[in-house]
Amino acid sequence: MVTSSTDDAIVAGVRSGDEAIFAQLLNDWSRSMLLLARTFVSTEASAEEVVQDTWLAVIRGIDGFEGRSSLRTWVYRILVNTAKKRGLRESRTVPWSSLAGVESDHGPTVDPVLFRDADDQYAGHWRSFPREWRSAEGSVLDSEVRTTVREAIDSLPDRQRVVITLRDVIGHSSEEVCQMLELSGANQRVLLHRARAAVRTRLASYLEVAR
Repeated sequence: MVTSSTDDAIVAGVRSGDEAIFAQLLNDWSRSMLLLARTFVSTEASAEEVVQDTWLAVIRGIDGFEGRSSLRTWVYRILVNTAKKRGLRESRTVPWSSLAGVESDHGPTVDPVLFRDADDQYAGHWRSFPREWRSAEGSVLDSEVRTTVREAIDSLPDRQRVVITLRDVIGHSSEEVCQMLELSGANQRVLLHRARAAVRTRLASYLEVAR
């Protein structure tokens, strides 16, 4: 996996037209870029076009990269901007800034009954965790769980879906996500918390039925 410690060498290689370095970048980042692009657009084919357009923009703009952020953050910001524009054309999304009032940050994230009471020794903690499932079904059940999680993420409000995809699916840090999406740290934490809670609730319901 390409890391930020090699940014200087990578940038120099891309600027000089080193095909091996660029091919390594494509191999390391394109799959996660596709996952992120898919959160903005309506089809897999459209997401692939977003990724292709992003790489073209990277090649054209690499001379302007100033190193104010990591190379990966810079590339993903290009991807996010490209995907937003594409998503708007497809009517999959509305402008990012206009969603601030759509997704309320107030009120309980999940049903309060799922938490321990105020007089409990562990007040505010979950009453119970999702039941473990038997592994006898092996890969079939694993596949069903992944599908359930993917469907839960897909059903989230736009901002939550993008943040949880960046943090928990792709693995970006909170700082990187804030830079890419131009979010405050507090806003990013709220969106991630609500997204995780919604996915957990969906998964818990599935496991209750499947057990």
